[in-house]
Amino acid sequence: MLAWLANTEYATWVRESLWGWPISLTFHAFGNGAVIGLIFIISLRLVGLFRTIPYTSLNRLFPIIWFALVVQALSGFSLWMSKPDRYITDGMFLAKFTFVIIGVVVTLYFQSTIKREAAAWEAKGTVSSRGVKFAAAAALVWAAVLTTGRLTAYLGTLYS
Repeated sequence: MLAWLANTEYATWVRESLWGWPISLTFHAFGNGAVIGLIFIISLRLVGLFRTIPYTSLNRLFPIIWFALVVQALSGFSLWMSKPDRYITDGMFLAKFTFVIIGVVVTLYFQSTIKREAAAWEAKGTVSSRGVKFAAAAALVWAAVLTTGRLTAYLGTLYS
């Protein structure tokens, strides 16, 4: 199955053409930047920075995060399918993929917490401890995704 996937016309184009890998990697980087950047903005707001941003307006950022996550997934799959046999045994890649799954779950809970509690935070002028914990968890997990993703390119095969 992996050999078939790696030998599809699309995977060959990504791996061997002048533009396939750079295009996929560029979309992946923009997806990473959007997801991680917006998660950090929301998290920093919940711990007291960016006070001019109302808590209730933070919900408007999540559709952008989810769109960027789809971009990440599609571009990441393009990169992965160009060398699936390498990535499936790459310890650093597997760590990254694990953090992505955890990040999606944490972000879902983070979004629901903000949706449910933002109006109360706005009225009280302070964020609940639950909100702060999800902010910290989301920021840490997505930072781990970014870090392990970069380390996949440099160290991944050392830990396979």
